[in-house]
Amino acid sequence: MDIRKVKKLIELLEDSNLSEIEIHEGEESVRLSRQMVSSQVAMPAMPQAPAAPAPAAPAAVADSADDESKLPDGHVVRSPMVGTYYSAPTPEAEAFVSVGQLVEPGDTLCIIEAMKMFNQIEADKAGKVVAVLSESGQPVEYDQPLFIIA
Repeated sequence: MDIRKVKKLIELLEDSNLSEIEIHEGEESVRLSRQMVSSQVAMPAMPQAPAAPAPAAPAAVADSADDESKLPDGHVVRSPMVGTYYSAPTPEAEAFVSVGQLVEPGDTLCIIEAMKMFNQIEADKAGKVVAVLSESGQPVEYDQPLFIIA
């Protein structure tokens, strides 16, 4: 698309009360948008309410540190990504591993779905599964403990 056409589209957007323009020309497309400023944005003093929950964040970090100290002894298998934890390949299937089961390096422990991709999480150490720390279908965070292997 010619840069002159893009400039014309920018001028058109600025001169109108439109907030967005999208043009498709063959396989090329251009999308221009702008943030509309409303005349009712005269209350900047109100954002003090969200400031109150800010101290809760350090408490949450402290809580997670306390949770870490309560974990059983052993090798901690952590989530390598943010996503949804699944203990089995399908809802009807049996879980990949359960407490008390022996695992070898490379054995699948669970699946984490992230961005519509199913990622198998494998054991990186041989041993006995001492604890399963997540429930199937629940969201997990990066570096969250998932299993303890002793």
